Amino acid sequence: MKRRAVKSGGNRGFTLLELMVATVVMAVAITGLMAAISSSLRNAARLTDYDRAVQLGRQKMDELLIASKLPKMIPFEGAWDPELTGGQTITWRARLSGFEVPPHPGPGTAILERVQLEISWMTQDKSRSFTLEGFRRTVLTPDDIAAGEIGAVGP
Repeated sequence: MKRRAVKSGGNRGFTLLELMVATVVMAVAITGLMAAISSSLRNAARLTDYDRAVQLGRQKMDELLIASKLPKMIPFEGAWDPELTGGQTITWRARLSGFEVPPHPGPGTAILERVQLEISWMTQDKSRSFTLEGFRRTVLTPDDIAAGEIGAVGP
């Protein structure tokens, strides 16, 4: 068997310059990847806060739509327990108003009421909010007429 002679002095590795260039390319790639991950985490946290607020807002709207004794034409508000909101302060503000009211309504007249609900919270020193709107059919009572609570008509 014959052996081949290996020539010495051939390129068998990377030069210092090639290693430095490869390191810089990897650093740029990792920095871009970390920035993308950080941005994704911030967006996920923001969406989690928004989803929680939407869920609580829908629940409150359901409560308002079935409640029978609510003040009309006067804003009323509240806040959720921080245990329900993950420690965050989430508040709500609601207002009932007449939406479709016939002319000269009397007690027993069926009307359509608008329920407006605004949900507010803070995220990273920025105030966030959204508004839900619902409608419900109700019957005017003598107390509503006496208090003038049928309010403005129309959207």
